[in-house]
Amino acid sequence: MLSAAELSLGEHVTHLVKLVGWIVTVFLVVAALIDGLKLRVPNWLTFSMVLSGWMAGGLLFGWEGLGASLLGTAVGLGLLLPLYAIGGMGAGDVKLLAGVGAWIGAAGTVWGFVFSALIGGVLAFVIASLKKGFWQHQRELLALFTEVITLRNPAVLAAQAAERKPHAVLLPYGIPIAIGCIGYFLIQGMLV
Repeated sequence: MLSAAELSLGEHVTHLVKLVGWIVTVFLVVAALIDGLKLRVPNWLTFSMVLSGWMAGGLLFGWEGLGASLLGTAVGLGLLLPLYAIGGMGAGDVKLLAGVGAWIGAAGTVWGFVFSALIGGVLAFVIASLKKGFWQHQRELLALFTEVITLRNPAVLAAQAAERKPHAVLLPYGIPIAIGCIGYFLIQGMLV
């Protein structure tokens, strides 16, 4: 049986987790709206998200909290940086996931990424299929995978992505990041 002090501490932690979930959700919704309208996630948003996450981690949990926040940031960067390097997404999307990591740490960021990748894959498939036709989309996807496997040179892949960009169907990836992470927060009880 928990003592009154332990119960109170547990309630505080629950409220703190929900507060973090809502803070990150606000950042994500603003990022998704801007990305949907302008096809970019601005630096003022991502940098303020990262810095405030570091400050919250350090102020609330000391050096250990700051370390967890820094690790979460690195994980967020590391998960999307390879796609950015080959021209598969914008830098703002990478920094957005780094901001998520700054607030919720490494493990939560990995799960947010998994949910975001699933949502992003479904959205990309639906959008590309509607705009280009299902079979045209499949041919382009196969060509892209073939390039990645055969070339293996990020500079060449990025140059080819830049050539394709004017004709490509672009997905503002801040939207799947927001939907995926918020979905993860809901499943984990971080919002309700």
